[in-house]
Amino acid sequence: MGVGAPVGMAIATVNPSTGQTERSFEAHTEAEVERRITNARAGFEELSRTTFAQRSAWMRTAADLLDGEAGDIARIMTTEMGKTLVAAKAEAAKCATAMRFYAEHAEEFLADVPAEAEAVKASSAYVTYQPLGVVLAVMPWNFPLWQVVRFAAPALMAGNAGVLKHASNVPQTALYLGELFARAGFPSGAFQTVLVGSDRVAGIIADDRVQAATLTGSEAAGRSLAAEAGKHLKKTVLELGGSDPYVVMPSADLARAAEVAVTARCQNNGQSCIAAKRFIVHADAYDEFTEHFVKAMSQLTVGDPMRESTDVGPLATEQGRADVAELVDDAVAKGAEVLLGGEAPDRDGWWYPPTVIAGVTEQMRMFQEEVFGPVAALYRVDSADEAVALANATSFGLGANAWTSDAGERDRFVRDLQAGLVFINGMVASYPHLPFGGIKNSGYGRELSAVGIKEFCNAKAVWIG
Repeated sequence: MGVGAPVGMAIATVNPSTGQTERSFEAHTEAEVERRITNARAGFEELSRTTFAQRSAWMRTAADLLDGEAGDIARIMTTEMGKTLVAAKAEAAKCATAMRFYAEHAEEFLADVPAEAEAVKASSAYVTYQPLGVVLAVMPWNFPLWQVVRFAAPALMAGNAGVLKHASNVPQTALYLGELFARAGFPSGAFQTVLVGSDRVAGIIADDRVQAATLTGSEAAGRSLAAEAGKHLKKTVLELGGSDPYVVMPSADLARAAEVAVTARCQNNGQSCIAAKRFIVHADAYDEFTEHFVKAMSQLTVGDPMRESTDVGPLATEQGRADVAELVDDAVAKGAEVLLGGEAPDRDGWWYPPTVIAGVTEQMRMFQEEVFGPVAALYRVDSADEAVALANATSFGLGANAWTSDAGERDRFVRDLQAGLVFINGMVASYPHLPFGGIKNSGYGRELSAVGIKEFCNAKAVWIG
């Protein structure tokens, strides 16, 4: 999944519906970045000494502010990266929900955990969770609010400070986030944005005042950040790409599975790391599922993302559209069958239609590479064993979907699908209540839930004689 603009690309709002640049921004100077890191460290020193009750009050205020401004920030997100306005408003609402979730549960999640004092020959022994310090967050454009908030809400509630380096094509969203928490009452340096290109990330990681880093983005970006952090022995959490399987067995409700499959593939214009991308269907269900699926995909409305009637807007960047087209063209050239879509329209902006392709083989790039757009690859299998083997035949391991009403099959898929998240009879999604993250080349560490808030905490063992 793309983390943002390549090195050297301008920091600018470029409307993907038209391809026109609407606003440009100057990158922050070295002096300005230095000032903001200094402020972040000061913000951490102040925030880490506040109570959970105080942080909770500030976080609830931030949620209230976001609720009140949801329409405005939604229009900015739609303008900057093309998601539908309906989806953008839903994203803002989800962020406010997550803020309130951590405002309510952070103290419980980070409560001291008693140990058996007698076993360690102490009068008292326990584990206490303390914040690490300033955490650099390198975030992508595809969920420009949610990806940040799902880090920021737990991090701030734990007492950490955050420095956000957002994708270069969503600068207005980045600046909004850089001010939101201060307006809510958090110490002014506790969370802020730096407008810099990817080439400036290594220098920020190397700064002694930065204690850790988190990245959501491409595999290449994750490897680069992890390598830099490794040089300085700094903790990282990486949430990278995905090529999620969507397994459909004959016992499933096929009409419902096909209906959900459309959303699972095309939400956010198909630009989601946890989108279902490989549809692996048992031969006994293949024809019926495919008929339902292709028909439903064909009925999606592609158009102006500001309109409530629009289902699919443009892709976020020109390069992203080119990448999708290349993967589809490669598959077609090597014998894949296009059941729907497959060609970019001749119009301004970076559009690509909902597309369904059958007959994908190992010789095609699409078999292994993540397709970051509304393109579904269909596969026919003859057994659950074959479905599992094909689902796992990828370097990624983020999410997996499986549809079945057979209890034995369900248990098999839960056990054997190689992923950080497995959803049975539903589409993979992120919830504050569940840990989120992957295995293999999809990264490591977890966000969200009690697990996520502890990623940037020092689990300090305390022994009292």
